[in-house]
Formats: sequence, C-alpha cells, structure tokens
Amino acid sequence: MLNTVDSADIFKKVRKIEIKTRGLSNQIFSGHYHSAFKGRGMAFSEVREYQYGDDIRNIDWNVTARFNHPYIKIFEEERELTVMLVIDVSGSNEFGTVKQLKKMLVAELAAVLAFSAIQNNDKVGVIFFSDQVEKFIPPKKGTSHILRIIREVISFEPKHRQTNVGEGLKFLTSAIKKRSTAFVISDFISDGFEQTIRIAARKHDLIALRITDRRENELPSIGLVKFQDAETGKQHWVDTSSSDARAFYKYWISKKTEELNSIFKKSGVDNALIFTDDDYVKPLMKLFKKREARQ
Repeated sequence: MLNTVDSADIFKKVRKIEIKTRGLSNQIFSGHYHSAFKGRGMAFSEVREYQYGDDIRNIDWNVTARFNHPYIKIFEEERELTVMLVIDVSGSNEFGTVKQLKKMLVAELAAVLAFSAIQNNDKVGVIFFSDQVEKFIPPKKGTSHILRIIREVISFEPKHRQTNVGEGLKFLTSAIKKRSTAFVISDFISDGFEQTIRIAARKHDLIALRITDRRENELPSIGLVKFQDAETGKQHWVDTSSSDARAFYKYWISKKTEELNSIFKKSGVDNALIFTDDDYVKPLMKLFKKREARQ
C-alpha cells in the first residue's frame, strides 16, 4: 500500500506526464492517426454488382452463382481499434545517466500512445512483463483508464527483475483475440524471442520501441569500476581505462544491435530507437510517417 507522500508524488508525476503528452499526441500524428495504424481492420458491409475496376478477389461467388451475374463484397473500416502496450518492467528500466531513467521515458511514451488512442475513441490495454507476465490491464476506453495506466507504469513494482520479451509476446498472442496495433516498449536486452515475435506479428500489427541510454552503447574511460547487473544482481569489476575493454564492449553492443534489427526486419516489425536523453517526438514522427507512406 502506498503511503500519503508516495501517492502525492505519483499523482504529481502522472499530472505532469498527462499535461505534456496530451498535446504531443496531436503533434506526433498530425491528424493522420488512422493512416499510421495499419492494424485497423475491415468489416463486411454489403454486396453490390461488380463494376469495371473492382478487385476480383472481393467477388462473392455464392451471390454471383445465384443471380448469374458478378457481385462483390463491400468492406468498410471498423470504427474501433484496440491498441495494446506491451511494456517491459524489468530491472534494467531503472537505468539512466543523463536526463531520466528509462522507466520514466517508457511512462511518457505509453501516455502519448494512450492519449492518441482515446482521442480517436479506441481501446487501450496493457501487458506488463519481466521474465513473466506481471500484470494485464484489459483494453478499455476513457481518460480515467489512461490515467490508471500511467499511474501503474510509474509505480508498478514487478515481482521479478529479469527480462523475457517472448513471455510478453506469447501472452499478447493468446489473450488478445482481435487484431490490434501492439507497441512493445522495451530495451530488448533479452534473447530467444525470434519465434514468438514472428508469431505475434502475423496476428497483430506489431511495433517495437527500443529504449536505450547512451552509456549502454559505449563505456567511458573512468578507471576501475564495479558494475552491477540490474536484473541478476551480479557484480563485475571492469577496467574502463583499457582501450581493448572499451573496444570489445562497443563491438559486442554493435553485434547485438545488428541481430535485433535483423529480427525486426525478418518479422516485418516496424521499430524505432529512442534514447533517454533525446526528444522522442522526432523518432516517433519519422516512424509513423514511414508507415503512413506505405498505406
């Protein structure tokens, strides 16, 4: 149970994020929210007589046979979309060296996407995962629901600290029956999720938002330093003044990034890399403009 001080502090953080992200959601999508979300489904509406130029794949063969004249099925856009936020709450989120922790950046991104959804009368749901699914908030509409989501992202304390992206994706695939647009927000410091991301991407419109900090990409030369793994608690001494050690770390990170980008590409998953000390509006706008251009 949160005490009064904690509750007041969380309320202030939620309010601050709400004020900031409400306006940003309009700026990022620039009125093109629906075209950026290719996951919006098509529902059957009616049949009409075939006209020159119609897509023959939409011919209704049963009606055509009955009337001995070609008829096609007409589809219309479904009015309601489900947006799922699949959020990494593992120990590595409690890291940030310049502007903010990854955890707070995740909260802002979740808020931007959630406010964009409710402004368009869509449902939003959340899956929190570490190396297991920690919490599921079913898709729902309304401002109070969105504020609850932001509050949960800020204050949620996971039972486990390690990461397994695959567990979050498996739950998404099994729990959400209708096709959704799903944002996986994580630093993706995890292995073995290639198959689960391919399966999830076939069922849902999957978008990966990879959160990282500058210090995770390159070691500074600051002498002998004790590092602690935020997820396992293991400690290691590293001589950061060693150029070989820094070069090896940089090479290892580069290879991991290549592997991750390869997984996204093979799975057909759109993605964006977002740093804790950068403005996240630009990479998000770039991502959604790219998606819109493909429609």
